Amino acid sequence: MTHTPHELAEDFPAEAERIRDLRISDPHFARLVEEYYAVNKQVHRAETRMDPMDTLQEEQLRKERVHLKDEIRSRLIVSEP
Repeated sequence: MTHTPHELAEDFPAEAERIRDLRISDPHFARLVEEYYAVNKQVHRAETRMDPMDTLQEEQLRKERVHLKDEIRSRLIVSEP
């Protein structure tokens, strides 16, 4: 396991510009991205032991992060030009 945060621009490099544009034009997409980054930050802080938590909590946050990323991916596919 790495302790590198999962950035959307790294996970979807070809979509970085569209992510930026959708964050501006689509309030629901913007909320998903903000939630993703908030959960991602919590996971990263737990992994680096800056904010230690029990394994179950950390696993639940990881699952939430995956769910949010899947929603973001779905929105990117639906809004393809």
